[in-house]
Amino acid sequence: MRPLAALAAVLLAACSEPPQPEQVAGAAATAEFMRGADWPSYNRDLAGTRFSPLRQISPTNVDELRQAWSYPLGPAAGARSEGSELTPLVVGGVLYATAADRVVALRGDSGAELWRFALPQGAPSQRGLAYWPGDAGVPARIFFTAGRTLVALDAATGQKVLAFGTAGEISMPAAYAGAPTRFEDLLIVGSNGPPGGVRAYDARSGEERWSFTGAPTLLHPASSLAVDVDRALLYAVFAGPEPDVFYGGGRADEDPHQSSVVALDARTGRRRWHFQTVHHDIWDYDLVAAPVLLDAPGEDRSRPILALAGRTGYLYLLDRVTGEPVFDIVETPVPASDVPGERASPTQPVPQKPSAIARVSYAADDIVTASDTTAEHAAYCRTLRDRSGGLQSSGPFTPYRYRAPDKQPRSTIVFPGSLGAVSWGGAAADPERGLIFVNTSSEGSIGWLEPNTGDSTSAQTGQGARAERMPYRRTSAVGGPLARFWSYDTAADSSGNEQGGGSAAWPCQKPPWGELMAVDASTGEIAWRVPLGLTEQLPESRRRTGRLNVGGPIITAAGLVFIGASDDRRFRAFDSRTGAELWVTELPLSAHAVPITYAAADGRQYVAIVAAGRLAIDDAGAAGAESLIAYALP
Repeated sequence: MRPLAALAAVLLAACSEPPQPEQVAGAAATAEFMRGADWPSYNRDLAGTRFSPLRQISPTNVDELRQAWSYPLGPAAGARSEGSELTPLVVGGVLYATAADRVVALRGDSGAELWRFALPQGAPSQRGLAYWPGDAGVPARIFFTAGRTLVALDAATGQKVLAFGTAGEISMPAAYAGAPTRFEDLLIVGSNGPPGGVRAYDARSGEERWSFTGAPTLLHPASSLAVDVDRALLYAVFAGPEPDVFYGGGRADEDPHQSSVVALDARTGRRRWHFQTVHHDIWDYDLVAAPVLLDAPGEDRSRPILALAGRTGYLYLLDRVTGEPVFDIVETPVPASDVPGERASPTQPVPQKPSAIARVSYAADDIVTASDTTAEHAAYCRTLRDRSGGLQSSGPFTPYRYRAPDKQPRSTIVFPGSLGAVSWGGAAADPERGLIFVNTSSEGSIGWLEPNTGDSTSAQTGQGARAERMPYRRTSAVGGPLARFWSYDTAADSSGNEQGGGSAAWPCQKPPWGELMAVDASTGEIAWRVPLGLTEQLPESRRRTGRLNVGGPIITAAGLVFIGASDDRRFRAFDSRTGAELWVTELPLSAHAVPITYAAADGRQYVAIVAAGRLAIDDAGAAGAESLIAYALP
């Protein structure tokens, strides 16, 4: 039975006898419930809101949620998994997911496998996939990427669609690890490597319909794109420059679309406008999260808004038609660079509303104390500071300072660090209440720039041979190009580098280290903000530190925010009006993914999330296998 027919059969069976008045009312309620049943695209809708109209799970009963089923996502024997960050799709009671070496369709009410497509080699995107409902004579299709390959499957059978491209697949110019965005009959993908850009393909034939490209390094690394359907406007975000973002002295002609959100005609790819969030990026503040679109109430009429959360620690609110700021975004003077040959941008665009959504500066008394965490952790952090020759910060957008050969350490501390305030999980929105929800991490990077001698250490910049050709490299008192102002609690390794220790990272500045917040789109004010995550090794009174987090939230019409993201292996529900935590459950691994909610053929609302934490911030000792886990009321 095809996916859309499954729920129809349930409803038809209920109507086989002449209905009584109470049955009519019940059928109407069921039909209304089922209208919000699906999660048909990566962010549920093309506006990127991740807003579900389902209300069965509410603030009054969410604490009764129990695990309903789970499905293993791990690899076949001998294969290697990088850790899934998947957001599945649900259409007509059928859930579609990518796993380590396959794509599967599952029953939404039990997790039972309906079909599987095993990849002969390689792995599908570990972020997501796309669904196209088809049209007259063309059945529904599932699309996913595997490196440079875009594959089409029949949604009912899992078989390759031979009419698409060559035997069901096409070769793209660049690899893309996100979820294709389906608008009308177009499949739109970004690029995670050169040649950069955004490209659209015909969902029927696989033919390329348009492309938007700039410099070869104009990379679109986000998991998806957003579309204003009524205006046919597509919004793509682009990363900063390559190969080494910490030194930009050799960049003569930078593409103005780098570190920018760009509005394109969704049907033709023609550029409409762009807004750059970072000029001449030397901090690795890539834009990696798609924006969210909503209409904010105004005095005379609602205003179409685009909300963009980034690694800079700010939330940018723009008119999505014109690209103009909704509230003042001021070109603010920032510190100059003292690295030879470098000329940092003299100003950076800083939003005045809302205020910073994560830590963007550091002062001497911000270092953690024993009363904040433990005496051992505080002592380690003070030692790290002293080994670094002190820590200098001149506020937001402080450049890494220069250290001449054989000179004493002179360290810079940068907030946010290279993990960024908001990662690819991005924001979500409640269009009914005009609220934007976003989770942030406050993590600092430390170090300096020094002449690149071309020795083996310089190759550790993560850029390989290209970085060895740069005249300067970033390093630190503890070695490595990505040293951060954190430890691994009492198990911190002697180097303090990000790979050390056996437990989750503990930042060295005072908490909160991770937060969840709501922003009022009509006023630009932060409505509430609360710590997200706990440090369970601490005494009870100190545990609500917030944790470093990767992933994002979803919202329901019942007034619930569901989110995993934090590195404490928890999945939570919050009251969207107040930020009060209403439900929490422990996972086998941390969930660095965006959850979903949907209704299945049994008439129950489910909430599902992938638990597969594999990041440096995680507890390496956590037990468990990668899995997709679904919860429902009893």
